[in-house]
Amino acid sequence: QVQLVESGGGLVQPGGSLRLSCVASGNIFHIGTMNWYRQAPGNERELVAGISSSDDTNYADSVKDRFIISRDNAKKTAYLQMNALKSEDTAVYYCNAAVQTRSWGAWSPYWGQGTQVTVSS
Repeated sequence: QVQLVESGGGLVQPGGSLRLSCVASGNIFHIGTMNWYRQAPGNERELVAGISSSDDTNYADSVKDRFIISRDNAKKTAYLQMNALKSEDTAVYYCNAAVQTRSWGAWSPYWGQGTQVTVSS
């Protein structure tokens, strides 16, 4: 089994910063693309940023130039540095990863439980 655990959420004032972490553990042979999604109340879950195993990144237009995604493969961890936070960034942030549990095995998606980010004065 594979687990993803997010941390780093909390309450921050507009213009502030937070750094989210997502640690993967369990029966892991290889981790492919890692993504951060978010879901605000009443909204659908949306992709915020993604990073491939070769460090190619992509971002939602709403967070470009403010958020930075990175990963440490040795630690099986992805990060999301969030700067210049706005009230509209308030949401539950979820980590998602494509994982192989054995060599030549199928890729399967896994999700974390989410971490709440609230941007408010």
